[in-house]
Amino acid sequence: METTRIPGTALTPTRIGLGTWVMGGWMWGGIDDDAAVATIHAALEQGVTLIDTAPVYGMGHAERLVGRALAERGRRDDVVLATKAGLDWEGERPFRDASRRRLVQEIDDSRDRLGTDVVDVLHVHWPDPLVPIEETADAMREIFEAGKTRAVGVSNFSVEQIERFRARCPLHVVQPPYNLFERGIEADLLPYVQDAGMTTLTYGALCRGLLSGKMHQGSTFEGDDLRLRDPKFAEPRFSQYLDAVHRLDELAKERLGKDVVHLALRWLLDRPGVGVALWGARRPDQLAPLAGVMDFELDDAAMAEIDAILADTVQDPVGPEFMAPPTREARAA
Repeated sequence: METTRIPGTALTPTRIGLGTWVMGGWMWGGIDDDAAVATIHAALEQGVTLIDTAPVYGMGHAERLVGRALAERGRRDDVVLATKAGLDWEGERPFRDASRRRLVQEIDDSRDRLGTDVVDVLHVHWPDPLVPIEETADAMREIFEAGKTRAVGVSNFSVEQIERFRARCPLHVVQPPYNLFERGIEADLLPYVQDAGMTTLTYGALCRGLLSGKMHQGSTFEGDDLRLRDPKFAEPRFSQYLDAVHRLDELAKERLGKDVVHLALRWLLDRPGVGVALWGARRPDQLAPLAGVMDFELDDAAMAEIDAILADTVQDPVGPEFMAPPTREARAA
């Protein structure tokens, strides 16, 4: 398993981390708790050492499941445990709150749910336009200096917001969305983070399952599944993305002896500036392709062919903007 180092810390996580949003059940149509815990155990047994979670994933449920899994397994020190702060919720309706009051409350709540005295990486989940970034950064510095986290991160921040944050608080990790279909960070954020010597911990590696190779024209989603709101899963875009996945799968099989899921993860790991790619799963069997990601690389010719396929199939690309939670102000309106 490939590893990377988070500069300014002693942390050396694996380059594939387990994402646990789906384990909260919320926005993913529910979850089987025992299967989720077994998935965490399976990931660790296969060599994954980074687990990424957040309070808002099921309003504390995913963190509790991670805490349960780690307590059952023991060896907490073998795991790089990342969580977040900066969101609040009413019922199952999240909204942004990156105030000092909220952040210092969340880290203590998270440590309790996770069953740990210190989290390894604490991210600000989203920037809050109603709170000065300086207030958010000062609170995160306070948490860091108190020893409640070993590294500070921000998620979904722009370069300008990161600059302001870094002026007040050490920053080690940046967590943006990034995958074959959502490449907005290539223009400025990815080069900036690389030049600044920080680690990127990218999320959405399989683009809500699109790049798993298991979706088809008849795929349906129910209940609170966020893909009901994702414009990628509505026509005519859905057909375009499925066509792209089909052709990428053909490329993977013919040239590499792999499947599209391997290609999607390897593409991320081979992109300059990518430190860790998060892989979300809810059942142990969904981790089966993991070993097949580590035994090959993509050369320049393969990268160019991938780009050509995307340009030819996805005529109306769209990013992950639909996922942004509202501010307190917008929620009240």
